[in-house]
Amino acid sequence: MPDFSMPKLPNVHKFDIQQGNVITQDMIDQLRPGMTKSQVRFVMGTPLISDTFNEDRWDYYYSLSPSNGEEVRERMAIFFENDQLVGFRGDFIPTAVNIDTTE
Repeated sequence: MPDFSMPKLPNVHKFDIQQGNVITQDMIDQLRPGMTKSQVRFVMGTPLISDTFNEDRWDYYYSLSPSNGEEVRERMAIFFENDQLVGFRGDFIPTAVNIDTTE
């Protein structure tokens, strides 16, 4: 009796899917209180979400869905007052900065 089994198909190639702004620790370490919005934009890039009702909050989001491996998601919210950086929160924290404690 003849064999009518289906031929084996090659694996389908999957692509890595990136969305949003890449956020790095180096970028976060460059942020300083009092920076203007244009200075923050220079360091971080254009925010993914600018709230039309709150111009003093910018949201950055990044996700990577690799073809193999776990999904990566990173978020940062940056806050301004009078066009100056007053704080941020999210998945990164600034690393310790060398402070001169000599007087």
